[in-house]
Amino acid sequence: MQRAIEKELTKSKCAPVTVLIPAYNEESTLDQTLSSLSQQTWPVERIIVIDDFSSDKTGEIARSYKGVDVVRPPKNTGSKAGAQNFALPSVTSKYTIAIDADTSLDDNAIEKMVKSMELHPETSASCSFVLPKKIHTIWERGRFIEYMFAFVFYKQVQEWYGKPLISSGCFSIYKSEDLIKAGGWSTRTMAEDMDLTWTFYEQGKTVRFAPDIYCYPIEPETLNMLGKQLTRWSHGLFQNLKIHWKNISKIPVLREIIIVAMADVFLGGAMLFVVGPLLTIISGDPLLYAVALLADGIFIGIPVIYKGWKLKMLQKVLTSLPSFFVLRAVNAFFLYKAAFKEFVLKQTLTKYEKGH
Repeated sequence: MQRAIEKELTKSKCAPVTVLIPAYNEESTLDQTLSSLSQQTWPVERIIVIDDFSSDKTGEIARSYKGVDVVRPPKNTGSKAGAQNFALPSVTSKYTIAIDADTSLDDNAIEKMVKSMELHPETSASCSFVLPKKIHTIWERGRFIEYMFAFVFYKQVQEWYGKPLISSGCFSIYKSEDLIKAGGWSTRTMAEDMDLTWTFYEQGKTVRFAPDIYCYPIEPETLNMLGKQLTRWSHGLFQNLKIHWKNISKIPVLREIIIVAMADVFLGGAMLFVVGPLLTIISGDPLLYAVALLADGIFIGIPVIYKGWKLKMLQKVLTSLPSFFVLRAVNAFFLYKAAFKEFVLKQTLTKYEKGH
């Protein structure tokens, strides 16, 4: 079957895909993204850059690439979802790929994504393995380990059960028909990728994770940028819970995955960064807490080190592991803060701020 699909697709001059790239003041990164797309083993039907009323050279850079269409809303749409939806009505291809303007791909990523979708025609959306493009600062290193563990362990388990929690916004492929029927990307939350994924599940659709396909976004290199990103992600998580929980609580496996994730967020963070240190101070014996930290480090480290070895990035993994635990504490802070604002103060975040 796979050979038949490949033979049929090869007859076409290009993959049946429209690529949407929302871009607001992305002159420093867009060139790399477009260059990555131009080097794909399978060219696509159409690439659309949504120049979301940028004040820099984003549109000029996009227009410098042959075959790239540039559309510009009459005013800034206010979010990535808004920019994507602006271009969605012009999509006529079988598949739609959404990719961030700071994300690069392996040369065969689109070919492999399309083949995967053709082999699994019931699939509405599929995402890839995500790794930071740059791994230098403490925050980039922390995110590197965070992604390595999440995509090697959590995402793989979710895929085994047929319920990946999110089809990542930085790079995902969608069956265009299903995407349009779902109304595109909703602007009602700060996490449009999670919102769309959970909407698909509510509609009985299938979402997949392709672990052998890679994309490389630029992650925050400073605490200031990281804070903007984590604020958006944290509020987006709780906004989606408020909107979707009534429906997704009836979906087996997805319900349990979310409950486990929330327990890890709240109980895991509290035990590591609050309860553990307090018990150490009260008891005067740091040994138990040290053992708990060691066990946690081993649990995180084993799959990450193994994956790092396979990717020939073992040294990068080993030198980045300490940064992950710093990032973990920062993550917990922003999650607790967002939960307090969303559920206690009823202060819903509505302003979209970039955080790459």
